[in-house]
Amino acid sequence: MPLAPRLTVRAAANNINFMPKVRIFSTPSCVYCVTLREYLKKYDVGFEDIDVSKDEEALNEMVEKSNQMAVPVVDIDGKFIVGFDKKKINQLLKIKE
Repeated sequence: MPLAPRLTVRAAANNINFMPKVRIFSTPSCVYCVTLREYLKKYDVGFEDIDVSKDEEALNEMVEKSNQMAVPVVDIDGKFIVGFDKKKINQLLKIKE
């Protein structure tokens, strides 16, 4: 039985279905966190929402990697963005408004 062809990294990155891993470090009371979640949903971007008010380990990771205590912090494939920086988020996720 022949093996299915493998995609190279470049081919995989150009695949329409390719989506980077997105994690949002947030709190329930943060207005910018709510806005960010709604924005990503609008563009069908899947994400993991991490409530740092309930997860001390995640809070420590967020502070260590972003050097910030403020939320939201967005991790897009290991690139951290502090706040709802639409321009940077659009660039990393290739969103065109």
